[in-house]
Amino acid sequence: MTGPKLNEKAMIAGERSGTRAVARHVRSSASKARVVLNLIRGLDVRSADEVLMLTERGIARDVRKVLRSAVANAVNNDEQEASELYVIACFADEGSTLRRFRPRARGRATRIRKRTCHITVIVARMSDERLAVIQARAEGASASAQASRRARVERSRQRAEEAKGEIDAADDAEDEAIDESVEVEAADDAEATDVAEDAAAAEAEAAEAETESETDDDASTEEEQN
Repeated sequence: MTGPKLNEKAMIAGERSGTRAVARHVRSSASKARVVLNLIRGLDVRSADEVLMLTERGIARDVRKVLRSAVANAVNNDEQEASELYVIACFADEGSTLRRFRPRARGRATRIRKRTCHITVIVARMSDERLAVIQARAEGASASAQASRRARVERSRQRAEEAKGEIDAADDAEDEAIDESVEVEAADDAEATDVAEDAAAAEAEAAEAETESETDDDASTEEEQN
């Protein structure tokens, strides 16, 4: 790499520094595009795409399109893996300027310069050492994710078992309360039955006593008449 633009004329004949994609006459100034390009220079393709997706500047959308085009060129033309690519260089050159005029007071006019730029993104395959580091990080992240997932599953199971135990205890307590209420109702019914029987017996005794008193009265009345 001889510079930020990868001047291939200064390198060995026939050697390519990467796969590029260019978007010409983008309706934005080169200075605005360079601010966004500085964010992705040197990043792997996935990280660069994430950065561009979360960047709030309007030019980031055009830069993202150019990045995707460069990755597609590397995959289709150079038979490379998209996961092994990174942004080796990216730059923005000034394009043609559209001159417009705005009317002002006293018949004067003010010139308006509508800038354009040419955006270039170059991707290349990462070195084996960097790929090994990225792969190790990914494996470590996946292992930690699996461990955290197992821990979450175990905690969920424990909470489910505790909740089930609480529900079973509540059901048992409810069943005991129902049994006690049933026993109380049975005792109340038995007591009510006994009270009713006692009342009926008392009424029968009273009726018999009344009948006997009437009989005695009738007998005494007959004897008086005789």
